[in-house]
Amino acid sequence: MHAVFDGHNDVLLRLWQNEKKGGDAVAEFTEGTDKGHIDLPRAKAGGLAGGLCAIYIPSGDLVLKEPDANGHYVTPLSEPLERAPSLDIAMEMASIALRLERAGSWRLCRTMTDIDHALADDKFAAVLHMEGCEAIDADLTALEVFYAAGLRSLGPVWSRNNIFGHGVPFAYPMSPDTGPGLTDIGRELVKECNRLGILIDLSHITEQGFWDVAKLSDQPLVASHSNPHALVPVARNLTDKQLDAIRESKGLVGLNFAVTMLRADGRENADTPLSDMVRHIDYLVDKLGIDGVAIGSDFDGALVPREISTAAGLQNLVDALQKAGYGGAELAKLCRDNWFRVLRSAWHDTENA
Repeated sequence: MHAVFDGHNDVLLRLWQNEKKGGDAVAEFTEGTDKGHIDLPRAKAGGLAGGLCAIYIPSGDLVLKEPDANGHYVTPLSEPLERAPSLDIAMEMASIALRLERAGSWRLCRTMTDIDHALADDKFAAVLHMEGCEAIDADLTALEVFYAAGLRSLGPVWSRNNIFGHGVPFAYPMSPDTGPGLTDIGRELVKECNRLGILIDLSHITEQGFWDVAKLSDQPLVASHSNPHALVPVARNLTDKQLDAIRESKGLVGLNFAVTMLRADGRENADTPLSDMVRHIDYLVDKLGIDGVAIGSDFDGALVPREISTAAGLQNLVDALQKAGYGGAELAKLCRDNWFRVLRSAWHDTENA
């Protein structure tokens, strides 16, 4: 079994939502459930050793548009969120992450040494990520607090606009060049992330925002859960020009398991073959090299192929990649080592260099 480190999941969102309905987040993750994609038993069954776990503030007004007869759709961007309730929700999700660590259900990792120790101890290595920074104030004061709590990765925007920048809509077919990029405050956020050692994730930002970050950041360019636009022209996917820039920066793209971003027809259909996932990996490896491709499942945030279904099915993808000709050393890079390289660089972590 190849251990997998996943670049993006929304398990904290699912646990938070179920806790709001009276559930117990720690028990649900630790003991297992039939809900969603990730819990500790299913992670162990599928070789999921850890990953970037997102604090994401849901947009209640977002309703995905039904495709027309040609499969085309454009979902308008969600309305911007207010900061105060966003901060409350972010704190509640961070609390769940901290409680899971206190219960011994996972290890909240702030350095590569933490990740190494977690894996050696057979503990789920969780890294706190923020998907859309609505909880962060314009003065970036809250960023320091979340950093102290363990935040080590963030995407300035989700697929909506905020004070830091502009997001891409869920649309097919559409270019990611859908609007402006970073705001002045967003540029300050990038600089502060560089200073602190917080990974900057470009998965939901407009193409202009991507180039704004590329000009400012001293980190490798990373899109934690995105796929090639040349294969599936949804606005969320990356153009070849963006992939070229990621390669030049020694960055990384994590394969998103969302079927709408894998299927050539862009449809939401779980009967999406593993061959579609392999096709995307092959394309990314061709554009980025074997060192620039990883996993960014979007578990608990998207409909994934039925042959994967949950974290317990991860080895089905690994087996498909092996059958497609990827050897042991290549699989180790795709499954975890490429993420470790990029995190080490973004975090200024020299202990494991």
